[in-house]
Amino acid sequence: MPHWLQLMLESLPSLLWAALIFTVPLTLLSFVLGLTVGLGAAIARLFGPKPLVALVRFYVWIFRGTPLLVQLFLIFYGLPSAGILLDAFTAALIGFTLNIGAYTSEIIRAAIGSVPKGQWEAAYSIGMTWSQAMRRTILPQAGRVAVPPLSNTFISLVKDTSLAAAITVPEMFQAAQRIVATTYEPLILYVEAAILYLAMSSVLSALQTRLEERLNRYGGFLEARS
Repeated sequence: MPHWLQLMLESLPSLLWAALIFTVPLTLLSFVLGLTVGLGAAIARLFGPKPLVALVRFYVWIFRGTPLLVQLFLIFYGLPSAGILLDAFTAALIGFTLNIGAYTSEIIRAAIGSVPKGQWEAAYSIGMTWSQAMRRTILPQAGRVAVPPLSNTFISLVKDTSLAAAITVPEMFQAAQRIVATTYEPLILYVEAAILYLAMSSVLSALQTRLEERLNRYGGFLEARS
């Protein structure tokens, strides 16, 4: 067996374990929390009072305008100087959540804005309150528009979790770095890590395509009925 293949097979369990224990949970938690933050920020920006709108715009401006790696460093290495101590995973989770929240807020804001005003009027005409109209009429339609960009954001997040290695989170890429430190085979190990990231991204892209096809069929069915 070639040396490079043997090394890949020997290191594969460690990389997969790190992905299962750290990469996957960090991705899922960050995306769910970031999506929640993004939804709240989008609604606040569209319907909130001016001071809140200004605050949300400032938040989005900061987190979209600065590198994610810098944000992680500020949270993990910078906050301790202000007396705020966070473990690496928590710091990464906060950083990814706030970053994803800023990007998803713009996606959701645009999706909500794409829903025709007549949908609001129709909801109000049958006695719905604002919250009922938002929950039952607007968000389901906006969700269909937002799925493709949100899916792309999620796939990008899977790859961006490798940046957590820079603040000592023992996720998949840092597991590869640790093996490199003992084997002195950076090319083989980093290629293997890249292949695993590519595999995860490819699976998610295939799922995204199927989800979009189902949503398009569902949307076409609703349009035919209307």
